[in-house]
Amino acid sequence: MRQAPALSLQNQDERAPRARSQVLISGARRGLTPALAKLLRRRSSIEPEIGHMKTDGRLARCALKGTLGDALFAVLCGCGHNIRKILAHLRALLRAIVTLILTIIIPPQGRQIPYAAA
Repeated sequence: MRQAPALSLQNQDERAPRARSQVLISGARRGLTPALAKLLRRRSSIEPEIGHMKTDGRLARCALKGTLGDALFAVLCGCGHNIRKILAHLRALLRAIVTLILTIIIPPQGRQIPYAAA
């Protein structure tokens, strides 16, 4: 038997009818404790990531069967998104290292290279 959650975070346009749990609406600011405000800020930071996974990671279309397939597909999309972010950071690091090496090997124009006296 499924149990209803104690707390539900929703957008202003997603008002659930007859909710059995406490419903927090993202635009509301009255009656928020600091802990509930922290939950709303966390949700606001996660929503863009989910949007990117839907567009870039093909989260919108699930080819796996059943609720277990849906859960596995969501986890795999999250893993793929994290790997893409790690690869972007590594690409930027490699670009910085190559630029540094090239500036050492090939000096900029106009800079004199001191020669050792022979």
